This record gives sequence, C-alpha cells and structure tokens, in this order.
Amino acid sequence: MSEFEQLYREVILDHYKTPRNHGLLDPNDAVAEGQNPLCGDEVSVSVRFGEGDVIEDVGFEGRGCAISQAATSMLTDIVKGRTAQDVAAMPKEELLDEIGIPLTPVRLKCALLGLGVLKVALHKAKGTPLPDEWGASSGEITVA
Repeated sequence: MSEFEQLYREVILDHYKTPRNHGLLDPNDAVAEGQNPLCGDEVSVSVRFGEGDVIEDVGFEGRGCAISQAATSMLTDIVKGRTAQDVAAMPKEELLDEIGIPLTPVRLKCALLGLGVLKVALHKAKGTPLPDEWGASSGEITVA
C-alpha cells in the first residue's frame, strides 16, 4: 500500500470514528433515509436550507461499515454552502475522489449510499431530479 493510500485510509477511519455533522437536524427542511440490504448499511440525512436553496446545514445518522459512514460524513462537509440543484447534479466521482482509495463494487454501493439518500431528500423537498444511474428500483438500495 502506498503512503498516499495509507493517508486516505486514515482519513476514512477518522471520519468513521469521529463523524462530522452527526445527528439529524430538528427542525429540517428535507429528510430521507435509505438502506443497503446487501450489507446492512443504513443512513438518514436531514438538510436545512438558507436563502436561494443553499444548503445551510446537513446532518446524518446511520450504522454500517466504515466506508458507508465515513463517506456520508465526508459528503456532509462537501455539500454545505452549495445549492440543492448543484448537489442534485453532483457526480458520484466527486465523492469517490474525496474518499481517495479504490473500492470494490460492493464497497462502491456502501460509499454512495449517503449521496443517494441526500439526493432523495433534495428531490422530496425541492423537486430536484434523481440520477438515472442511482437505481433504488433495483432493490440494491431502498429509500424512504
């Protein structure tokens, strides 16, 4: 393992052990929850908007593997200050670049759970489009 990969693994463990923006917001303007039944990860995300549909605050709760929880923690830092439309259009690669290590297909689903749940929350609250590639209908991820 390269020093670069080791550094990213330490960042992931730090976000897992000390998650940023942990806890659901009350009051909130948007909320959604999702699960990855293949591995048991669960994430709930809540959002509070400021003027112009800018994400003022975001919080999450969940349980599951280190990748799902750390990736969601990292995501909450990335999206603060961005508009709902901007985040709805955010490519998954942006989050994967932040994670910084190669992931197997199974771990990829873990890493993207929080992003999918956040996009569902934005869709429910603001009518933003859901990405075609994020297949809640496939049964791999369920959302509420």
